[in-house]
Amino acid sequence: MRKIALLLSGALFIAACNGNHDYSPKPRGYFRIYFPKKEYRLLDTIYPFTFIYPTYAYIEKDTHPHPGDKLLNMKYLLNLQFPQFKGTLHLSYETITSKKVFDELTEDARTFAFKHTVKATSIDQGIIHNPDRKIYGIYYTIEGNAASSVQFYITDSVKNYMRGALYFYTPPRLDSIQPVLKFVKKDVDTLIKTFRWKGE
Repeated sequence: MRKIALLLSGALFIAACNGNHDYSPKPRGYFRIYFPKKEYRLLDTIYPFTFIYPTYAYIEKDTHPHPGDKLLNMKYLLNLQFPQFKGTLHLSYETITSKKVFDELTEDARTFAFKHTVKATSIDQGIIHNPDRKIYGIYYTIEGNAASSVQFYITDSVKNYMRGALYFYTPPRLDSIQPVLKFVKKDVDTLIKTFRWKGE
């Protein structure tokens, strides 16, 4: 009886293996992301500018020059760190001393944004224009699996210039990072909307 039972189960197993069953692989799963409540605080220190940034991020001084940046005021290199999301918004402030410097800085911003063309599916440029606060600039939205998804510069066109570049320190896969990117981009937009030059 035992031999018959074993033979029967073996036959059933072989039949099951030879059956025509459709197999669909499961889609890749990702960890659930918990987003904190959007609350903000004011950066108002020794710097010649102020802005609002989220309470779940922190500001640190950047002691490493950004490769290629034509920076004169090294004390005005800042990182807005998003530790929960492994992201950094690099901010670099520069004083405009001549039209030549201004042209070089704005061209640098464009060059750095378009360096991501290899991995990007598209790069869109949006105008930043707020005459009441003397803030003008360009916002670069970089779509695709590029290392940086958002870059921008803002200036008063006379003496102040600020460039920002958002990076995530994880493999740049847009499908996995999209919810975090959407969340953090709102904070970048808030920073730009609340940005003020001191003395203006």
